[in-house]
Amino acid sequence: MSRHAANTVSTIIPGLRYRDALAAIDWLCNAFGFEKQAVYADGDVVHHAQLTFGNGMIMLGSVARASDSAWGDRIAQPDEIGGRETQAPYVIVADCKAHYEHAKAAGAVIVDEYETKDYGGAGYSCRDLEGHMWSFGSYDPWKPADAG
Repeated sequence: MSRHAANTVSTIIPGLRYRDALAAIDWLCNAFGFEKQAVYADGDVVHHAQLTFGNGMIMLGSVARASDSAWGDRIAQPDEIGGRETQAPYVIVADCKAHYEHAKAAGAVIVDEYETKDYGGAGYSCRDLEGHMWSFGSYDPWKPADAG
């Protein structure tokens, strides 16, 4: 283990911003299977939320105007930059085909169809209700190659 890493469950936690963070929280839980761990909100503004998926987590909040915070000035939404992303979370799922079908039925916009991957497992990529890109797959880079 890196001497810099904390001894905790998950040392890397993606952070996202949404214009309608409350709707995004409900959608992410319904479409992708996240669970609410904590939501700190004032009316329609989510200051901080934590959603878990197994021993993984994402943190999210409402989009902030640049005048509201320095952090808000550093974050762009996908529709502000032509639908492009500079990063996209990858989530390991137990049954990728079932997850794909559920997410698709919930309205996820599929950008890479479900397929078996040359490097192992299967996966797909999609956009959520505000255009953020996600990849889901059964490939688990933590497992040894011969563990199946």
